[in-house]
Amino acid sequence: MTTIVAPPSVRSRIAELAATRIATWQQGYLRDDSTAVAALARLRRGAGRPAAGMPDLWSLVDTGPLHERGSGLRPLSEVELTRAEDALYTACTLWALHQQSRGTGVHRAHRRELPAGLGAAVRRLMPAGGIDEPVRKRLVRAANAPDCVVLAQRLREIVVLLRRADVPLDYGLLAGELYAWQWPGGAESVRRAWGRSFHSWQGPRAQQDNEPAASTGTDTDSDLDTDSKDAS
Repeated sequence: MTTIVAPPSVRSRIAELAATRIATWQQGYLRDDSTAVAALARLRRGAGRPAAGMPDLWSLVDTGPLHERGSGLRPLSEVELTRAEDALYTACTLWALHQQSRGTGVHRAHRRELPAGLGAAVRRLMPAGGIDEPVRKRLVRAANAPDCVVLAQRLREIVVLLRRADVPLDYGLLAGELYAWQWPGGAESVRRAWGRSFHSWQGPRAQQDNEPAASTGTDTDSDLDTDSKDAS
């Protein structure tokens, strides 16, 4: 009996590609490899800036694997490729800004017992048992960005805070979310995911004990929509 394996979705391919590229750069940077250090210096200049305006970075953010057609992979449309390129570029440049001068890797894979999504990362910036409204509103503003360029700029502001606090982030996961965000209905789906991630962080003690994230009974999508007026 032949087992048929469905080809990976475009979103998962982007997430995997981003995670692989960033993990390689990160390992090299932490070893003080000159090539990786130079790549990071170039990439971080693009953080918060549109990909179209930084052609010198296109060779670094290599989207070649997305053009592969073997193993059941279909060719991507022009729209899919454009949105994939923007998602990869944004994730890679934000990682470079985050990693700058850090002695440990800031890209860390998300795990259920130790969430590393954007919402959880923002929650870790806040005091235990409390909500820092200015920080929460930064996440709200990012979630309600009117376009990809503004989203990247608002995420840059959050990444600066994460860098100062040594809070890691899963940049592969973020790349996939950035791709999904660009499609009709995608922003709402990603906003809900960020809200759920925000509530998944239960604090160091709960995470060390491997306790599952408890339901807060809160509509996470509504949480991030509350201050949608701040999106402008």
